[in-house]
Amino acid sequence: MSEPAFQRILLKLSGEALMGELDYGTDPVRLRTIAKQVAAIHARGVEVAIVVGAGNIYRGMQGAAAGMDRATADYMGMLATVLNALAFQDALEKEGVHTRVQSAITISEVAEPYIRRRAMRHLEKQRVVIFAAGTGNPFFTTDTAAALRAVEIHAEAILMAKNGVEGVYTADPRKDPDATLIDEITHMDAIQRQLRVMDSTALTLCMENRLPLYVFNMDDERNIERIVSGERVGTLVAT
Repeated sequence: MSEPAFQRILLKLSGEALMGELDYGTDPVRLRTIAKQVAAIHARGVEVAIVVGAGNIYRGMQGAAAGMDRATADYMGMLATVLNALAFQDALEKEGVHTRVQSAITISEVAEPYIRRRAMRHLEKQRVVIFAAGTGNPFFTTDTAAALRAVEIHAEAILMAKNGVEGVYTADPRKDPDATLIDEITHMDAIQRQLRVMDSTALTLCMENRLPLYVFNMDDERNIERIVSGERVGTLVAT
């Protein structure tokens, strides 16, 4: 097998990527499948950090959050990412991968606090690190957390897993039948065209730090390995 194209990557998993066919919650089968994919690239010597979203849990809380103060709702979302991080840690460790969860909100009983140098040391020791609770601040998305953590740990790329779409399109493919897949685009073009790659704060951070994004479909179980092998999959967003 060829040498990996990257030594250190950050994988951004949306909460929806963990739902499988469920309306909300976490699908154990999907969780195991993703864990096996991460274990496969980890076995090739790639250092892997992960940021998880919480859309799968937050869907079930939308009624309760309706009309709630935005900051309070955002903190609820951050705590939901901790639940996903712990579930994913368990799935990875069942695959024999040593994993650490670092939370931006202090929850010392279940996760380490986020400390940049400790995270990098874990990666150097071939442990997978899952970053939970976003940035620890309301009004910032887990996309921004992914961009921030990737820059902090000197990741070479962000692999952005999408649920049911192949990459970045000219329009929303679920609404516009004429939407076409974009193979490659710059960060600035994506911002100016308001394409749904990640939010503009996160995209700007990636652009300023010349950090490439690989946007791909999580449904194909070979995609993570293919990207790590240097193949072109989905959409590349690069400066």
